[in-house]
Amino acid sequence: MLQRPIPSSGEMLPVIGMGTWKTFDVNPSGPESKNLLQVLDIFKGEGGKLIDTSPMYGNAENTIGTLTTGAGIANSFFYATKIWTNGKDAGIHQLESSMKKMRLILLDLVEIHNLLDWHTHIKTLRKWKDEGRVRYIGITHYTVSSHEELEKIIRSEKIDFVQFNYSIGVRNAEIGLLPAAMERGIAVIINEPLEKGHLFNRVMGKSLPPWATENGMSNWSQFFLKYILSHPGVTCIIPATSNPDNMLANMSAGSCELPDERMKRKMVQWLENI
Repeated sequence: MLQRPIPSSGEMLPVIGMGTWKTFDVNPSGPESKNLLQVLDIFKGEGGKLIDTSPMYGNAENTIGTLTTGAGIANSFFYATKIWTNGKDAGIHQLESSMKKMRLILLDLVEIHNLLDWHTHIKTLRKWKDEGRVRYIGITHYTVSSHEELEKIIRSEKIDFVQFNYSIGVRNAEIGLLPAAMERGIAVIINEPLEKGHLFNRVMGKSLPPWATENGMSNWSQFFLKYILSHPGVTCIIPATSNPDNMLANMSAGSCELPDERMKRKMVQWLENI
């Protein structure tokens, strides 16, 4: 698995992480947990590290804590969660609740979800980082319309991570946000890399073009995720799935050769013309 450094520390992170929106919002004692345990096992076995979640994702934090602790693999991962509320006290309460649900005494990364009351929460997160209760702090959003504001914040605030949407079909981040993150030395997590599955719908029933297979791509996950990873400003991608086969396909994108600029242009042109 290819790894890239977190600029603020030099710590290395595997480039393929795991999102948990919808997929982990289940009863950890229910029938869905069997698949999720397989997903976690594959993720760990293939070199995955960063698990991204949020209080916004229903029961996801509790499911993560229950399954990783029960399987004895809790110490294997880099845990990223978020603050998603208004007000200082509510933010602190939410952080403490997240730690309890995930069975953690230290949070690897906390981001302010969708910039909600970020001016308030950034102060709390800096204090928690100084106290050693969280290792890294950051901000997130998932819409193109937020990119301009995200760029302004990362140019003015000292943070470790920024998370936003970017894919082969939604490339707005290439214009300003990704270059700004590189310039400022901020790690980048990419959400919605598969556009909530819409990219797979676009290629349904189609085979990979021969030139893609000749360049080491053996499945559509690799085609879509390798495009993102080819940007040097991307630190980690967080596709979400509850399907073990899909997890294996996602993980395979981080361990082979990445496309160069000529190949990237060819990939975009092919996708736009189908």
